[in-house]
Amino acid sequence: MSRPPRIAVRAVIVHDDWLLLVNAYPNRTDLWCAPGGGVEPHASLPDNLTRELHEETGLQATVGAVCLVNEFHDTARDYHQIDIYFRCTVTDPAIAGGWIDPEGVVAHRRWATRAELATMRVKPDALAAVAFGDADAISYDPLEPILR
Repeated sequence: MSRPPRIAVRAVIVHDDWLLLVNAYPNRTDLWCAPGGGVEPHASLPDNLTRELHEETGLQATVGAVCLVNEFHDTARDYHQIDIYFRCTVTDPAIAGGWIDPEGVVAHRRWATRAELATMRVKPDALAAVAFGDADAISYDPLEPILR
C-alpha cells in the first residue's frame, strides 16, 4: 500500500522585484526552491508556513493568498508531495548572516531576479511565472518528477 502524500507549504516572497530562494537539499546549491516545509497537524497552513519560514530564514512574514499548488513525486521511493504556495510579504528582507536552520536542511538563502532565475535550476517549473506574473492568479502544476 502506498504512503499518503506529504503536504508542505511554501512562501512566494517578491521584494523589490527579487524572489527569495533557499537550497532544496542539505549542503547543495545546485537546486533552489521557495522557503517552506512540511505541515504539522493541528496548525493552520499559514501558521505552519510562518514557522517554516522563520526556521529556514529568520524572517517574519505576512501570509497572503494561495498562488500555486504543485505536486512532486518519485515512484521509485513511493513518495508524493503536495506543495501549497502562498504569496507572502516581509517588511524587513534582511537575513541574518549567521542564521542556522534548526532542521539542518537550509544553509543557503538568496534573493534572485527573474533574469537570474532563468539561469538557475529552480523548482517547481512554474515558480518564476507565478512569482512575477498576475498577483491574483492561482496556478496548478501537476506531478513533476523529483530532481536529485
